[in-house]
Amino acid sequence: MKFHRNLSEAVVAALQQIFFEQRYADKALEQILQSNKRWGARDRAFIAETTYDIVRWWRMLSEVTGKAPASEADVWAILGAWLHLEGHELPAWSEFEALNLAAIDKKRSQISHNPAVEESVPDWLYELGQQEVGERWNKELHALNLQAEVVLRVNTIKTTRDQLQKQLDAEGYETLALREYPDALQLVQRQNVFKSAAFKEGMFEVQDANSQLVAAYMDVKPGMRVIDACAGAGGKTLHIAALMENKGKIIAMDTEAWKLSNLKQRARRAGVSSIEPRVIESQKTIKRLAASADRLLLDVPCSGMGVLKRNPDSKWKLSADFISSIQVTQQEILQKYSKMLKPDGVMVYSTCSILPSENRKQVDAFLASEAGKDFTLLKDDNLMPAISGYDGFYMAQLKRKA
Repeated sequence: MKFHRNLSEAVVAALQQIFFEQRYADKALEQILQSNKRWGARDRAFIAETTYDIVRWWRMLSEVTGKAPASEADVWAILGAWLHLEGHELPAWSEFEALNLAAIDKKRSQISHNPAVEESVPDWLYELGQQEVGERWNKELHALNLQAEVVLRVNTIKTTRDQLQKQLDAEGYETLALREYPDALQLVQRQNVFKSAAFKEGMFEVQDANSQLVAAYMDVKPGMRVIDACAGAGGKTLHIAALMENKGKIIAMDTEAWKLSNLKQRARRAGVSSIEPRVIESQKTIKRLAASADRLLLDVPCSGMGVLKRNPDSKWKLSADFISSIQVTQQEILQKYSKMLKPDGVMVYSTCSILPSENRKQVDAFLASEAGKDFTLLKDDNLMPAISGYDGFYMAQLKRKA
């Protein structure tokens, strides 16, 4: 494989933004990719996928190069080590001249005794995973270091899975229907599906397979009044609308107005008219909706410990303090937002985390509280990456007593 210098320079620039300027990987890459309109799809894919993979293995690569990267030259060394370990011949560039490939190979073989380095996570995060997940942690961590599959959710308001699969095939996108996920198609090859006519026509959204199970857990019916209280940009909101056949009303709430603005655009493309975006400006917004929802989704902010394969930079941005503080927020949301559910209604609490302290322990704490005394846990599920091959999620279905 021939490596073009300008593409490698783009990777190095993106890595410097992510690690030295503390920018999120997606934002850094967005800026880098917009800087050169002449790059084709293959060039852009190389920049993005190489950057994400190096971010994923940053600690291991730092270890084998023998230093904590602190300069542009160090980042070039990291890139060189990655190329070498991936089996590529290094280009004859000055940035790689000082690399000792034999020493890199030796150090790589020596780190297998340290799973935190081997799987490339901070020590504190490895120890937290051991405490919370137990003997399954190493398997889950390994699964979280694999590249995420590209999965589509069929918009059943506009098409069927079979029809969409045929349309995408005609456009040059080969997909697999996932048996256990009725609305899901998985790309056989990584491609930019956002350029497809099917996407522009609102036939699908890109959404992880396990993420698609959250809306299904709501057990919604057409005509219901549903509140999605932490809607964000609305991926699950749109799925709920499709499951309700665009009949009824969905109040999509969030504290960030710009996220709900994105949801409006997505809803228009999807042909969804049943969603009413509503910004949470204060607790009054919540109180006005007391006991009004047949179904309530609390897809709460979390550590993201189930989605590291698609957000590998969060390994380096997370902290123990953040995880503790987000757990306080999760319980506050359960305590306050649960009041929007009608008696005899069903609430789903969900996270994209695999940590019990964010999941079942939060539900148990809620049920033991005054606010949760009228609720019953019907069922819950842990969706684990090492078992399913997709993102990690937790879902709990609770019923409010009549």
